[in-house]
Amino acid sequence: MSQHALHPRLAEVRETILRRNPGEVEFHQAADEVLATLGLVLERRPELAEASIIERLCEPERQLVFRVPWVDDSGVVQVNRGFRVEFNSALGPYKGGLRFHPSVLLGTVKFLGFEQVFKNALTGMPIGAGKGGSDFDPKGRSDGEVMRFCQSFMTELHRHLGEYTDVPAGDIGVGAREIGFLFGQYKRITNRFEAGALTGKGLEWGGARARTEATGYGTVYFAEQLLAGSGRDLEGLRVVVSGSGNVALYAAQKVVELGGTVVAMSDSGGYVADDAGLDVPHLIELKEHRRERMATYAQEKGGQHVADGSIWDVPCDLALPCATQNELDADGATALVRNGCLAVVEGANMPTTPDAVEVLATGGVTFAPGKASNAGGVAVSALEMQQNATRDSWSFTHTDERLRQIMASIHATCVETAEEYGVPGDLVAGANIGGFVRVAEAMRAQGVI
Repeated sequence: MSQHALHPRLAEVRETILRRNPGEVEFHQAADEVLATLGLVLERRPELAEASIIERLCEPERQLVFRVPWVDDSGVVQVNRGFRVEFNSALGPYKGGLRFHPSVLLGTVKFLGFEQVFKNALTGMPIGAGKGGSDFDPKGRSDGEVMRFCQSFMTELHRHLGEYTDVPAGDIGVGAREIGFLFGQYKRITNRFEAGALTGKGLEWGGARARTEATGYGTVYFAEQLLAGSGRDLEGLRVVVSGSGNVALYAAQKVVELGGTVVAMSDSGGYVADDAGLDVPHLIELKEHRRERMATYAQEKGGQHVADGSIWDVPCDLALPCATQNELDADGATALVRNGCLAVVEGANMPTTPDAVEVLATGGVTFAPGKASNAGGVAVSALEMQQNATRDSWSFTHTDERLRQIMASIHATCVETAEEYGVPGDLVAGANIGGFVRVAEAMRAQGVI
């Protein structure tokens, strides 16, 4: 997005973001994408630009950076850095995941938190937005090392958390094991079994059924709604799913359940493709329980394993980028267009580069942004908070049905908002404006805080 295309007021906001957040390119990218669409709002609803609402929305309410010392199995003291960006609480307590990965920097967490503002607003649930994490890498670490790290991390972070304040969940590198260690330390320090203080918990101690599957399922439910708009469904469609974490695996599972064929999936070591369709239950067993690589799947079940190449070269009708940010670039998008892909629906946070989005638009490929299409995870986290607040536990079927309804509502909001603001079919604008209006109206009602 070029700066000259911006509304003058928004160009000033962008300059401030660049000046205050030097080098944080992912945050700049996320902000640019939103600012590029808000000019439509300023023209129609200028009151939402008053009291510096846009400026305040782009500045986190609180940014926490802290040292996390811990002792490894060799008795050596290690030092990592922890982060929590509490971005906006206009709609409710801060809500968003924790990511443990060597690539995590303050700018990473800030971009994720900014995206979360709009994503959480689109769910219609009473939750604000935050994000956190550390440059700690749990991969290859023993359970004891992960526990000691999590305990040290929570010892610092606990003072900022609570069911009415800030409610973290999992993200990349933070699964059931890590949430268990984090919650145990929170309970130990606070002397309270405050189940609503973290989500993604085990079913035996306050977790919600369908939470593990929620982001992947929700992405496919969004795709289902998108396809229905043009009279299609998933039956018989060839689908490429990048990644092999929870989001990718359960997106693939739901694709198969709804009649699609998953023809390729990937991990950091390459991708596996099979025109006849991958054995998704075997992949889930391989990845979740045995922690094996895609290459092992090819050895055991067949298919072509490609170590050096792009998964987007595999012909498909639907692409679901579910791995990480900026994984789908212009070259990958060009391949998707060339091979007749109908739609790209993001399962990860901002996995498509701006250049790739432009290529898809030019090529007539429908594009759904992650802040809308991958909101299923945080939606079910909010449902987990509801169950914790009432000391209740819902069935998988009931929770899954609520998730499907929420994703249908998000899709409808994106479509209807885009039409209302004169850009029919632009799901990016619909998501950005729909989320912004809800947060901005709450901020306006609450005064300058």
